[in-house]
Amino acid sequence: MDELFKKIKINPKDLQLYKIAFSHSSYANEHRAKQDYERLEFLGDAVLDLVVADYLYSNKKENEGEMTKVRASYVCENALYEYSMSLGLNNYIKVGHGEEKEGGKFKKAIVADIFEALIGAIYLDLGYATARKTVLNIIVPYIENPDIVFFSDYKSALQEYVQTSQQSLHYELIKEEGPAHNKRFTVQVKIDGIVYGTGVSGSKKEAEQEAAKIALDKLAI
Repeated sequence: MDELFKKIKINPKDLQLYKIAFSHSSYANEHRAKQDYERLEFLGDAVLDLVVADYLYSNKKENEGEMTKVRASYVCENALYEYSMSLGLNNYIKVGHGEEKEGGKFKKAIVADIFEALIGAIYLDLGYATARKTVLNIIVPYIENPDIVFFSDYKSALQEYVQTSQQSLHYELIKEEGPAHNKRFTVQVKIDGIVYGTGVSGSKKEAEQEAAKIALDKLAI
């Protein structure tokens, strides 16, 4: 792990934290370990949100809705997976035998979670300033490169936007048509009872994402 620490330019104090950060629940269960990375992942998620939000506020001129979309795109699963793989974090993940046979060290969800867990460990071990510097060193080059675009979880972004303004949010399936093998779902998203977006897709989840994307585009105007 020394090579990783050199790459991200940190001098860790509590190595046990980093061992936990790379321990998947399947590994912890097999080895009767007391902890896996999930609590550190929770903490790292919050640190990432704050650091990226602060950076966007300080360096960009977009309004709240646009900043919410941008932040969501750089802390979404696809983005976290890219950060992890570029740093080679999957080489340090410890998973159980069954999970390893299923390619656990390369599963997008696990690899993305590990990045958040690592940031959580750095925060606890070295403090917010170091965690912030580490996050910015990794993520800012992506933010400043217009050729790199990550798919965003538009539903989460819209949920965050609505929570800040204390409004109600509701998705409604208004139409389902077509045979079982070729369904089409139409979903509306309402904020305080007003329709802000309508999405149509082959799955309900994708239709909800499309509706949320349209709503965010309207709110950013």
